[in-house]
Amino acid sequence: MNSTLFLTGFGVYVCFLIWLGWFVSRNQKSGEDFLLGGRGLPLFLVLGTTVATMVGTGSSMGAVGFGYANGWAGALYGIGGAFGILLLALWFAPVRKLNFMTMSEELAYYVGANRIVKNVVGLLIFIASIGWLGAHILGGGMYLAWIADIDLNLAKIIIAAAFTIYVVIGGYTAVVWTDTIQAIILFAGFILMAVMSVNYIGGMDNLYAAMEPAATSFLAIDKLGILPAVSLAVVIGVGVLATPSFRQRIYSGKDVSTIRRSFVASGVLYLFFSIIPAVIGMAALAINPTLDNPNFSFPYIAVSVLPVGVGMIVLIAGLSATMSSASSDAIAGVSILLRDVYVMFTGRVPNKESMMNYSRLALVVVIGFALLFALTSNDIIGYITKMISTVMSGMFVCGMLGKFWKRYNWQGALATLLGASVVSFVVMLNADYTAFWGNPVIPSCLFALVAGVAVSLVTPANQVTPEMAKTILDEERALMEMDISKAGGLGEASSQRPVSQTS
Repeated sequence: MNSTLFLTGFGVYVCFLIWLGWFVSRNQKSGEDFLLGGRGLPLFLVLGTTVATMVGTGSSMGAVGFGYANGWAGALYGIGGAFGILLLALWFAPVRKLNFMTMSEELAYYVGANRIVKNVVGLLIFIASIGWLGAHILGGGMYLAWIADIDLNLAKIIIAAAFTIYVVIGGYTAVVWTDTIQAIILFAGFILMAVMSVNYIGGMDNLYAAMEPAATSFLAIDKLGILPAVSLAVVIGVGVLATPSFRQRIYSGKDVSTIRRSFVASGVLYLFFSIIPAVIGMAALAINPTLDNPNFSFPYIAVSVLPVGVGMIVLIAGLSATMSSASSDAIAGVSILLRDVYVMFTGRVPNKESMMNYSRLALVVVIGFALLFALTSNDIIGYITKMISTVMSGMFVCGMLGKFWKRYNWQGALATLLGASVVSFVVMLNADYTAFWGNPVIPSCLFALVAGVAVSLVTPANQVTPEMAKTILDEERALMEMDISKAGGLGEASSQRPVSQTS
């Protein structure tokens, strides 16, 4: 495909997204409107943005490339993600009633709104958001560089700039509307590519032509080994259950029923979708078994197999996947930065009049940090799995223990978070452990669970009731939307907080 033609089409598409972001968000008036869409998103928007975020960089490039190299194992990414979103619907959709703004509020709530836990989780989630955002910039940049034959780092910068503009203009409302449009393009593009690539090789009978037999077994377990295969699905599921951008869907949805129905529909769709990346990857191997980088399987099929017009649609669908996921993680990162990290270091919240401008400036900062991360790596699946295991497995276990075990306390939460990261590093730094487990997520979660339970049992029980914890967080959150002093101080609310929460 002519690179100039593609870049022109991509430019027109981005201009449309920028216009759409401005149009749907032109009546925004507050920081909550900008960061949470006014907390009134209807079913079709929650469904659209959730599907678009799930069918992101990992599915469009990572999972297809994994299918190229490992056959049906390419479906593990989708299976793990589907179960993750279904469990999120079952277990955590009800937290919408508590009006949280960030995941750090939620995890702190489970242990008495403890300030230390809230601050630590806030920093971890901020790092995780930047990590996810970096993965999307990395995937989109690799994609664009291959198609347009331009420098990889330049391509990453173009991708970051493209979604930065419409998110800075329109905030979360722009994100959910553009995501919904992109979700339609994504599904149409992926399905079209799978059908046409299989037809190109002469049907499903020829799909296994270049595959080694072990890769054609059930989920390629014969090739990967059962534990590494399970570990890959688990790490993606844990990522969904602990990813701030999916929690953002809960906090911004209209009500619990809307969130739950949209998540269940997303999970079912994604479960069926999971086989498509594997099919595309295997078809790419059948057509060209000598690709230098399996991650380029998706754009290779679009450029080499599909008609120009169809290929253009499919390629833009692939870039839509990266941008839709990236924009969601950018907004989640900004929410954490302004609601938690800013307060942590300044002792105050941005005042109401400045919140919109602060949010836009924070978006540029967050995306800038993520771009720096993306400029240092070129391995999508490796990047994602290491980041989830190190940063997010502890938050996953923290959320589960907090939700289902009343004896859990703030000391146990800190032990959970620290233990997960330590074990993840131990596994990653030992080649034998990595080969055995596939990635660190399972030992990381198990150790985090044991550490959290053990430390909670040997330290005093939490004396702050859920009602008291909610009141503490509500007081803090109210300062963000009230007409407070220009300093935005926390003094009065902080003075009313129980002593146990500042220790």
